[in-house]
Amino acid sequence: MKTRVSDGYLVWPEAAPFDAIIVTAAPARVPEPLKQQLKVGGRLVLPVGKVDQELEVITRTAVGFSERNVIPVRFVPMTGKADESR
Repeated sequence: MKTRVSDGYLVWPEAAPFDAIIVTAAPARVPEPLKQQLKVGGRLVLPVGKVDQELEVITRTAVGFSERNVIPVRFVPMTGKADESR
């Protein structure tokens, strides 16, 4: 197993594609780099929103992405590169 400490907004391009990505801080909107580094069939689970947040599950399909909101949540805001999109 390998680990990396960095700005989670950009994920880890050199190790992509991923079966799953779990984010534990909330960006204002879903970062496109996270979605693009999923395998087909891979899932991204993350809280999204500034104040009112939703836990989202995004699955990459052969033709795009399937997205569903699961439950209202409250996480700390994502910082770093994500701050530029707030």
